[in-house]
Amino acid sequence: MNSPLGIGLIGCGSISSTYLDLIPLFQGIRAVAVADLDMERAQKSARTYPVDAVSVEELLARPDVDVIVNLTVPAAHHEVSLRALAAGKHVYSEKPLALTLEDGRSIVAAARKADRHVCAAPDTFLGGAHQQARKALDAGRLGQVTSGTAHIMSSGMEAWHPDPDFFFAPGGGPVLDMGPYYLSALVDLLGPVRHVSARAATPKPLRTIGAGPRKGQQINVRTPTTLHAILEFANGALVTLGASWDVVAHGHSHVELYGETGTMILPDPNFFGGEVRILREGGRQETLSARLHPLAVPNQVHGEQEKANYRGAGLADMAHAIRHGKTPRCGVGFALHVLDIMLAILTSAETGISETLTTSCERPEPLGDRQAADLLDGPQDGGAGNRGRD
Repeated sequence: MNSPLGIGLIGCGSISSTYLDLIPLFQGIRAVAVADLDMERAQKSARTYPVDAVSVEELLARPDVDVIVNLTVPAAHHEVSLRALAAGKHVYSEKPLALTLEDGRSIVAAARKADRHVCAAPDTFLGGAHQQARKALDAGRLGQVTSGTAHIMSSGMEAWHPDPDFFFAPGGGPVLDMGPYYLSALVDLLGPVRHVSARAATPKPLRTIGAGPRKGQQINVRTPTTLHAILEFANGALVTLGASWDVVAHGHSHVELYGETGTMILPDPNFFGGEVRILREGGRQETLSARLHPLAVPNQVHGEQEKANYRGAGLADMAHAIRHGKTPRCGVGFALHVLDIMLAILTSAETGISETLTTSCERPEPLGDRQAADLLDGPQDGGAGNRGRD
């Protein structure tokens, strides 16, 4: 068997521990080093995990690092990804790929020039629940999907996050922050989007921090916090997307798809598992079991709940694609199209004019049970992943 690809992480914020916890679940990848502008944060990771703490420059120069996982803040994604490509590394970026379409396209061009792969999170659509939904749709279980709804709704992060400023600044907001999960799932299920129309509002111009040393401090809201969009897919389906951090409570399903012969209710696209239901005329309903899919098997316990957390599946799939000359499922064309959708929503909301997408993409190949099992380093029983975070 070939040696695993060496993984270097740039950015040692909270999401880095998720990757470092879960990379050992997968074949073909091995974390070897971490870097951060704050060396103490990198050293803290190195004290917890079997990795070296080095500078960014040292990490990019290391011959045992094949892939850079870009976990910097979104505003730095573009610059760091370009630096990694220039150093001859493959790149796996946290979402979103970039903050402008121009920057996203320049990453695509740089990857092509360097003959390197670029992929981007999220990879949650590779989870067992969403792949079971994909299998049912591809088998025609709903007939033609004609419409749907998706809802990203909460009251925001300021009540619990000690430094929530970014969420309410340009580059933040519910569409760019949470939209990648929902839109990646929808594009995987339905294909590319063709047109977008949207409206936005900012009901609360100030937010009060509710936790941490800055508790009670107010921050200015500089990006829309409630957006409603209509997505017209190339296959003709119309999906209404509601994205808001101004909702105290609601009763909407995360995603519903309406077909000629039934309705599909999908779980939260931010997670790998969950229940998929198909509703039929007359009140009949069927639950699709995803537990046989390896990326739906619970591998962590959070409180009293068992959860399936396989963040890193997209990175493992990327490594498999590099080795076997295939197209990775979280590839840069897919990520660029998802970015295009999000930016079109924001532009349409600002101008009041419908936007026509300038990119498209192919649906990723489905990830079946056996293919998912091939990514994992043996059966999952909750061992290595129990330290993981959502």
